[in-house]
Formats: sequence, structure tokens, C-alpha cells
Amino acid sequence: MNFDIDKSIKILERTPAVFKALFYELDANWATINEGPRTWSAYDILGHLIHGEQTDWVPRAEIILGDGSDKTFEPFDRFAQEKLSQGKTMEDLLEEFASLRESSLNQLKSWKLSEEDLDKKGVHPDLGEVSLRQLLSTWTVHDLAHINQMSRVMVKHYATDVGPWKNYIRILKDL
Repeated sequence: MNFDIDKSIKILERTPAVFKALFYELDANWATINEGPRTWSAYDILGHLIHGEQTDWVPRAEIILGDGSDKTFEPFDRFAQEKLSQGKTMEDLLEEFASLRESSLNQLKSWKLSEEDLDKKGVHPDLGEVSLRQLLSTWTVHDLAHINQMSRVMVKHYATDVGPWKNYIRILKDL
């Protein structure tokens, strides 16, 4: 399947609901377990996604679509959530993410992007020239990858407790 903006929007719209379905009013331990030092919990992932809504996807798309001659993106701090999420509950983050994502997608839809728009370029500080199509594809894959990551972390939490069923659960076979 190749990039289709409408299909991507359908995934991007659902990400907040996926997190909310799993974590709203769930025991905080589930939201904060991780895979070890310097790995992320669902709480960390959600903070990271919030920071992305604020500084990454739509702001970079605006640079690509804008009239400015400098199309270089600001570097993205992949660990900004460590400070930005301090003092917030998982429910706070879930609500903030849902609100920010709705706003981002309303902005994206309002642009009524053409194929020509999707081919416009910006400059990533590490990757060089990238198209709007690539940015929006990455946004979609980024969400799915973090949903996968969050699920994997939760699965590993019970890995030893499943006993012999471990042989039937592919994700556990490598543990």
C-alpha cells in the first residue's frame, strides 16, 4: 500500500483513542513500566507524542508549504517529554494529546493538499531534503511504531507469568 493522505488521517485520528482505551484510569504501574534503563514507558511515549504535536509534524509541514526561502526544520528533541510531562498524570497526558491531535488534524485537513503539495520539500537537519509526503507517511508510521512499542512493553511485563504458553506467543519467543 502506498501513501494515501485519507488513510493516514484515519490512523492518526485513532491513536489518541488507542492510548485512552488502554490507559485511562488504569493502574499507574501499567503506564510506567518499561524495558529497562533508558527505555520508554507508555507515559514517556505519550509525552513524546505530545511534544511531536507541538513541535514536529504540523510545524514542519507549515515550513514545507510556506513561502519562506529557508525550508530547514528545527531539530526535534526526542527526550523533551522528560521535562514537559513532569507533574502530569496519565489522564492529563491523554486529554492533552487528544486535544492537540484533533487540532493538528483539523489543520492538516484544512490545507486540502494536492499531489503537487505532497511533493514539496523541506530540509531535515539530519536527513537532508524530504518531501511533505514523506513527512506525513513518517507521522503515520511513527504513531504505529509507538503503539507497537507500548504493547511490547506491556507484553514483556507478563512474559514469565504465561508459563508454557510462551511457545504460542511469537512476541515472547525472543525473550
